[in-house]
Amino acid sequence: MEEQQLISKKKPAFPINQELSEYLTKYSRSIKIPVFYDDLLRFAGAINLYDKKGEDTLWVRVYYPEHERDEIELSLKRMYMILHGDGGEDSLSFLNIDGIDYCTFGNSKPFRIKIRNVLNDNHTYIYVKKADASRVYGLELEHILSPNNINFLIYKDTLIEEHVLGIPGDQFLLENLKQVSKSGLRRLSKEFVKFNERCMIRLLGDMRSYNYVIVASYDFDQVEYRIRAMDFDQQSYEGNLKVYYPQFFKENYPFVKMVSDNLGPESVEQYKKEERSAIARRLKGSHIRIHRLIDCMSNDQISTPEKIDQLKMDLKKYTGDLNFKEPTSMGGILDVAFKFVIRNYENVNTYIIR
Repeated sequence: MEEQQLISKKKPAFPINQELSEYLTKYSRSIKIPVFYDDLLRFAGAINLYDKKGEDTLWVRVYYPEHERDEIELSLKRMYMILHGDGGEDSLSFLNIDGIDYCTFGNSKPFRIKIRNVLNDNHTYIYVKKADASRVYGLELEHILSPNNINFLIYKDTLIEEHVLGIPGDQFLLENLKQVSKSGLRRLSKEFVKFNERCMIRLLGDMRSYNYVIVASYDFDQVEYRIRAMDFDQQSYEGNLKVYYPQFFKENYPFVKMVSDNLGPESVEQYKKEERSAIARRLKGSHIRIHRLIDCMSNDQISTPEKIDQLKMDLKKYTGDLNFKEPTSMGGILDVAFKFVIRNYENVNTYIIR
């Protein structure tokens, strides 16, 4: 199936409603911040940024009028301390803003702030984006249901995200995949199967290779891999179930072939079951928070009636669960999906204790 048939031309941004705002406040995601997304749009000019091969990255380095620059940089340092610290100002003098970049590609058009600690020369990034309910739901579901915690804050119409460490998938395919050992390919294949299953279950769409990162970690004499999503714009929006499977995007074909070359059907099925079980355990362990989040989604309009109808019919056909006929919202569809996962997990893991 062609990619343009999978993804809508343009996904609209959905506002943060009162119920979601109250949820975010309850779980310490909403806090007053010193600078807004619109403040950063007041740059005086920009220069293109190129990668090490001289190709345009679609990011530009922006600069501000002299009378505004100091105030903006101080506000960004304070924002960093709120996100990663206690919000105190004792360490502000040790921070330096090395660059403010603006992305001209994609829906979110984020700002990427490079912040360096002058004491040890370490640097990291934070991202400032226009708040979108879809993305906020995606971030929360990532935090609760994936193996990875993720830190973000929101205030009114501004969203601040921490940087997701790792090698972007498209870059990994070009520069790193050929250096992975045979045993490493099997471990990476296992992780792609689990990532594929996790995205589908939680309805995170558009996981093309440039929307996730590969994280390599060393364990004694081997390298372990983890795949982390880093773009949550397409959370529970599209109607086509295939959008929520990374395997159906042409950009991911090398990973799909890698799985085919390194894992048999029995292993693929085993890893899918492992991921479903892990998600079921996370759902049961965070049932109060998930229930509140699903309530927000169920009362929110983050897609169209046509897409909702298509997706619930696709899921009914895929699972055989007639409960998918009932939902009238994306939150309702996720509610049925999560109950389906938990029910199957409990059926498989029923033990009689004597």
